[in-house]
Amino acid sequence: MTRYNFRMSTQNLKQSLTRTALNPLLKMLLAGQLHDPFAYLGIHKTLEGYCARVFQPNAKAIWLKTSQGFESMQRIHEEGIFEWCGLVQLSAPVQLRLEVAHPESEVVHVYEAYDTYSFPLQITDHDLYLFNAGKLWQGYRMLGAQRVTNAGVVGVRFSVWAPNAERVSVVGDFNRWDGRVNPMAVHHSSGVWELFIPELPSDIFYKFEIRNRYAGEVCVKTDPYATRYELRPNTAALTPTINSEYHWHDITWMEKRADWDWLHAPLNILEIHAGSWKRHPDGRFYTYRELAQHLPSYVQEMGYTHIELMPVSEHPLDESWGYQTTGYFAVSSRYGSPEDFKVLVDACHQADIGVILDWVPGHFPQDAFALARFDGTALYEHEDPRLGFHQDWGTYIFNYGRNEVKSFLLSSAHYWLSEFHLDGLRVDAVASMLYLDYSREEGEWIPNRHGGRENLEAIDFIRELNIMAHEEFPGALTIAEESTAWPAVSRPVYTGGLGFSMKWNMGWMHDTLLYMTQDPVYRRYHHDQLTFSQIYAYTENFVLPFSHDEVVHGKGSLIDKMPGDTWQKFANLRLLITYQMTCPGKKLNFMGNELAQQGEWNVNWELSWESLENRFNVGVQAAVRDLNHLYKNIPALHQLDFSANGFSWIDCHDADQSIISYLRQTIDGQFIIVILNFTPVPRENYRIGVPMEGAYYEIFNSDSMYYGGGNIGNAGQINTSHETWMGLPYSLKIMLPPLAGVIFTLQKEI
Repeated sequence: MTRYNFRMSTQNLKQSLTRTALNPLLKMLLAGQLHDPFAYLGIHKTLEGYCARVFQPNAKAIWLKTSQGFESMQRIHEEGIFEWCGLVQLSAPVQLRLEVAHPESEVVHVYEAYDTYSFPLQITDHDLYLFNAGKLWQGYRMLGAQRVTNAGVVGVRFSVWAPNAERVSVVGDFNRWDGRVNPMAVHHSSGVWELFIPELPSDIFYKFEIRNRYAGEVCVKTDPYATRYELRPNTAALTPTINSEYHWHDITWMEKRADWDWLHAPLNILEIHAGSWKRHPDGRFYTYRELAQHLPSYVQEMGYTHIELMPVSEHPLDESWGYQTTGYFAVSSRYGSPEDFKVLVDACHQADIGVILDWVPGHFPQDAFALARFDGTALYEHEDPRLGFHQDWGTYIFNYGRNEVKSFLLSSAHYWLSEFHLDGLRVDAVASMLYLDYSREEGEWIPNRHGGRENLEAIDFIRELNIMAHEEFPGALTIAEESTAWPAVSRPVYTGGLGFSMKWNMGWMHDTLLYMTQDPVYRRYHHDQLTFSQIYAYTENFVLPFSHDEVVHGKGSLIDKMPGDTWQKFANLRLLITYQMTCPGKKLNFMGNELAQQGEWNVNWELSWESLENRFNVGVQAAVRDLNHLYKNIPALHQLDFSANGFSWIDCHDADQSIISYLRQTIDGQFIIVILNFTPVPRENYRIGVPMEGAYYEIFNSDSMYYGGGNIGNAGQINTSHETWMGLPYSLKIMLPPLAGVIFTLQKEI
């Protein structure tokens, strides 16, 4: 390689140093305060011709490629400012040859590179307008780190929103984390900063160094729009891979989902925590790809229609279960890469299993490396803690009235649904978003502009979220975890609702579990806890949840909640699940409920699969599996989950014996009969009314010996008598087993 030497005369050196000393832009650059790096660095036309300036603090020498070959650049400042001036016209992009000495050795490396500051900015005014207006649904394609082609050169375009910054720089391994080297340019008043770095490889660690314009404080932040981060506890983002296209194999599922009549279809969800469903013997997590090999087949065998993943978005603390998110566009690197996660979703879809993701737009953690006071000010949150801080969780509340925050959150939702083919989002902690006084005492909150407690900006955001999700992703669901009586949560926006597809029925869950914890001898006094939910059951599209929240924080597992001796505990649990699976509403259970897992859920280890060595646990699993398949295959159990026409009481008044019975039916009049006995006393010749004459077949009995029960039942078939009962024209006399539920149908084959 030809060595290019340049020797500056003493007179030229003095002139250069004088010119440098008087240049305020250079002073600001070296001080890390330059707001517009393109004003000083890059190519400039002067009165004498053309000039190019480069800042390379680690370079020993630099040559600039012109039409006449490589020409030496003058070092005009000892910190590493190089300049070339001449009459030869320079065109972008400028190519350089650098001689760089590694700071820890005498090794000199010579390589060619493009000058970062000779590339034009790329982000369009239209995209900036949408972002600033809160209407940019695909902000993940504009902000963050994007692998793009600029002026014919492939590299990475970095962009970040930091409107209160005096200077923003990209820092990383490629510039030795020196914030002076790669300052970014701001797009006028948008607050969006941009810089293209040519030929930057994949998997390079980077962050943003931000200098606040008011206090001059400098902070280093990870990229809010990054799609990959390094493994915790480290927090840097990674530059995108060169070829990240994934070839999906779920076209059949996606086409079917687009026409899916979810209002009348079965929906039975198994809630999963990716890090503790199963683990390797040495404690290592299953990766997304390993989950793809094992989870779909288990879910399919058990008869669930969907899984709901607790947040797999990036988060620093395992014990937060993912609900304190720091990466709103990144799958957690604990379990693998974005492509690995796509493999998991794809495998589920090919097994006819839908995938719903827990998504957390209600709050974010205080971690200094992430969103908190991102540009030195309360940017994503409110400045006033009465609006911007969750006392219960020690987290910040998003400022939903700020358009750019809306673009951020809407883009996050769009990203998960689009890039990963997810079938829905379960939105966490909706109640905390809706109420300004959520979990606050008098004087700890600020009323809205009308003097009320409703968070008007959050309501607008939620409605926009649901409109976007349903318009852009036909068949995808949005499900609200909303624990209050806010009206029309699952009603369309055009009717005044919030627009969610469904809402968790927290009242049903609370009343049911409270009832089941009672000793059976006292249940007669709590009968209304079983029947009350029918008063409001069709005001929303309800999901009946026994989620992870019910098996943590000292609440015990489901089996632990049940009263009585070992036999009664397991019988009660089988009865509870029978009640859930036959009640109107879609279903959700946390992993381990189907195993009758004893002890609370432990995020740091796998489920107690060893419990399946016990016949009672195996029996519960078998009962759950059979109920799941019945629910999925019998239209009467799911077709009218959200309509009063799908349910009618046979008898809801037998409190003295703690028995309830009801019909579930279809649009065309097909029906099944459910009778539940909540005491340990078998009821022989128990009469119930039925609407039609014929032979009724017992298609499920939670007391079956196959489930660990006492095998008390009805020998498969009972014929009606013409004795009217409970207002119905015919009746049956049945054997009702203790602490058990039975299901009858007129159809012999199901």
